[in-house]
Amino acid sequence: MPTIGLVGVGLIGRAWANVFSRAGWDVVMWDANPDATAAAPRLVAESLRDLAQHGLVTDPDRAAARLRTAATLEDAVKGVDLVQESGPERLDDKQAIWARLDAAASPETVLASSTSAIVASLFTEKLTGRGRCLVAHPVNPPHLVPIVELCGAPWTTKETIARARAFYKSVGQVPIEVKKEIDGFILNRLQIALLTEAFRLVDEGYVTPQDLDHTIADGLGLRWSFMGPFETIELNAPKGTADYCERYGDWFRRYMKDLPKPSVWEEASWRRVAEAWGPALASEKIAEKSLWRNERLAALAAHKKAHKPYQD
Repeated sequence: MPTIGLVGVGLIGRAWANVFSRAGWDVVMWDANPDATAAAPRLVAESLRDLAQHGLVTDPDRAAARLRTAATLEDAVKGVDLVQESGPERLDDKQAIWARLDAAASPETVLASSTSAIVASLFTEKLTGRGRCLVAHPVNPPHLVPIVELCGAPWTTKETIARARAFYKSVGQVPIEVKKEIDGFILNRLQIALLTEAFRLVDEGYVTPQDLDHTIADGLGLRWSFMGPFETIELNAPKGTADYCERYGDWFRRYMKDLPKPSVWEEASWRRVAEAWGPALASEKIAEKSLWRNERLAALAAHKKAHKPYQD
C-alpha cells in the first residue's frame, strides 16, 4: 500500500491521518513536539471510531493499525509516496522544515504543504527538488470537508500536480487546481469576500450577526452544500448562465459600486461586530462546539456520500 509521511500532527495533521488511514494508506507521523507525536495515534483512532458511527469508516480498528510514529522528521519521510507538512504558519519555519524535507525524502516523493497563507514559491525556491513541491491546502477539518486546493510554484512540474491530484482523489478528497499562485488561494479569497460584506452589513446596522448567519445557514448555504455559484445561477434563469447574466447584470454592476472598504477590518469596526455577536466562548465551550460542528459535518458527509451528484 502507498504511504504518507505527516510532518506536524496538530488538528490538521491528525485529520490527514484519518483521511489516509481510512482509505488504506500506511501513515507515518512526526511532530516537533514529542508529546503531540506520542498522542497522535490515540487521537486519530478516536476520530476514526467517531466517523464509523456515521458510516464513513468501515473498519476503524484496521485503519488505526496503519498508523505509526517516527522519532525524527527524516524517519517520517523516508521512502514514502507523499509528504503532507502541517507545521507553523511562519515563513522562516517553513523554509527550515522544507530544506530538511527536500534533503530527506526520495526524489520521487511528492512534497505538499497544508499552509493556508504562504505560497509555495516562498519556501521552495532554493530547494534542489523544488519541481516536486506544492501547496495542498485543506479546509478545517479535512477529514470531514474534502476540498483540497493544489497550488504549485512556477517551477512545480505538471507531473507533480497530476500525481498529487490522483493521490488526494484516491482517498476520497476533492482536489482542485489553483492554476497560478495567488494570496489566499481560491477558498480563502471567496471566504474573505463574504466575510467582509458580512462584517460591513452588521457594522452599518443593516442586520444582526445572528440573522446574517441564518441567511447563510438556512439560505445560501443549503444550496452551496451541493452546488457551487456557477451551477446555482445556471438554474436561476430559464436559459442558464448567459440568460442569468443578461437579466441581472445591470443590478450587479450597481451593487459593485458599493463594495465594502478595507476599513471594515480596522479594529474599531470589527470590535463592534464582535460585541454584537456576543461574549467570547470559554475555551472548553469552543472545544465542545467544535465537536458539535464535526458531528453535523459528519452527518452531512454521510448524506452526500449516499446521494450521487447530478450527471449531465
